[in-house]
Amino acid sequence: MNIRLLSSIAAASSLAGGLACAQGVLAPSPQAVPQDKLSIAASSLGIKRCLPAIQRLSALSLQGARSHDLLLDWDRKRPDGGATFAMLGIEYPNAGVAASITTLPEADGSCTVAAERISVAPFTCASIAQQELSGYQMTKLLPIYSVYVDPKEPNSSVSLIDSPPGCLVIRRFVEYAWKNPAAPATATPPPKR
Repeated sequence: MNIRLLSSIAAASSLAGGLACAQGVLAPSPQAVPQDKLSIAASSLGIKRCLPAIQRLSALSLQGARSHDLLLDWDRKRPDGGATFAMLGIEYPNAGVAASITTLPEADGSCTVAAERISVAPFTCASIAQQELSGYQMTKLLPIYSVYVDPKEPNSSVSLIDSPPGCLVIRRFVEYAWKNPAAPATATPPPKR
């Protein structure tokens, strides 16, 4: 999984802090990451194949967090063979956010992964787009709803929804056939003749 793509999900936690710093308010220094409840729960349920993806996404989502909790749903008959759905409530020093993480094991040993980070910023969507999304391509879906995509990172998007007096920010990442880059390489079987 591309760390830069994943860090865009976590980067939104610094969005409000970064904008506050630009206005002269000092953001609190980062604290130690709280114990990763999602990874612990997934492991205890017997989820193995997509556990590395869950661990990476969860760790990135929790960077700078004070605390978090979660709702978790999984295929109870096939915990390691079915989809896993998690919704995290995350408390940062300057904001609260929601994050969703979904994984689905594939037949070839890979995983389909999707993650979203949902927050409300006390700024206009136009100011967020100007400061944070320079170089992104924008598509207007509704007068109040715009989606931004970095052409170099087509698997991720940032949706900005005008919600006066602020902006609803949804950062989304999807990757099909994700394989754990830390896993040992397996030999490709020869083609059948």
